[in-house]
Amino acid sequence: MTYSIRDIAAALGAQAFGDLDLTVTRATEPGAAGPDDLALAMQPAYGAALHRGSARAAVLWPDADWQSYGLQAAIIAPRARLAMARLTGMLDAPQDRSGISPQALIDPTAVIAADATIGAFCVIGANVVIGQNAWIADQVSIAAGVRIGADCQIHAGVRLQRHVTLGDRVILQPNVVIGGDGFSFATAEPSNVEIARETLGAAGLNPPDDPRWHRIHSLGGVVIGDDVEIGAGSTVDAGTIRATSIGQGTKLDNLVQIGHNVRVGAHCLLCAQAGVAGSSVIGDRVVVGGKAGIADNLRIGDDVVLGGGSVVLSNVPAGRVMMGYPATKMQTHIDSYKALRRLPRLLRDLAGR
Repeated sequence: MTYSIRDIAAALGAQAFGDLDLTVTRATEPGAAGPDDLALAMQPAYGAALHRGSARAAVLWPDADWQSYGLQAAIIAPRARLAMARLTGMLDAPQDRSGISPQALIDPTAVIAADATIGAFCVIGANVVIGQNAWIADQVSIAAGVRIGADCQIHAGVRLQRHVTLGDRVILQPNVVIGGDGFSFATAEPSNVEIARETLGAAGLNPPDDPRWHRIHSLGGVVIGDDVEIGAGSTVDAGTIRATSIGQGTKLDNLVQIGHNVRVGAHCLLCAQAGVAGSSVIGDRVVVGGKAGIADNLRIGDDVVLGGGSVVLSNVPAGRVMMGYPATKMQTHIDSYKALRRLPRLLRDLAGR
């Protein structure tokens, strides 16, 4: 497909200059751009690379002297990442909308919108409801009673277990598992981990008379809000009695684990390898950095930012930035880190007295 500079600028909500009828076929990095490419140089640091390519049009930073780069047209993007979001959405190839594959296995009681797409080797259980314009790729399994909203995208290998409800426009990347049983077990008498927590490790630990772990089943399912996206290989466990929930607009990266009974608020970001233990509550607009962990039964307030690798072991008030293990206020963590780095020098100075 070809796109005019005029149409791209309109999609980006940006100003355009030069030959607005010039057409391009794809976006690319400035140094590798050909004459039919749209070069992406949205920061001054990328400007020099335009001379190495042969692009006739580019997306540039505010106040860029676009004609000095020999361009015939330019789009000015005040906010680069927002422009990237809109541009990539415009240029992304449309999905195959070929209807329902004859190789899909669908229970006759399932209710499927007439314009839905279901790929090969999918298994759709009894009483499943699939909304308008939903797109389901190959080899997806959907358990009995699952409800999928309108305009959802369910990519290859996704598993939706019982009692799962998806809102509208939910995107599940490959191999996401929603609604698996939570990691929840009990012993006949207090276990060593319970004793350790209760006594903060002060009590001696001994082999229990009955070491067996009794499985607590997950009956509550999962509710996913509108406009949620969950990255490849991530998992959201079913609640024990009430549903685990993910609020509208929240985005989960790849390999994120959400434990049973967790409630995640609206418009949160959870980055790769983040983990949230059972029954914790995360407020709205919270950002959880990569490899960060949140212990069980905690409350994280609205607008909290957790730095990458942080481990939260206590409740966090709204609006706080946290770092470290255990996580503390960002400035406290930085001060502690600086003090730790100074410690060898201080010890040398003391030894020299």
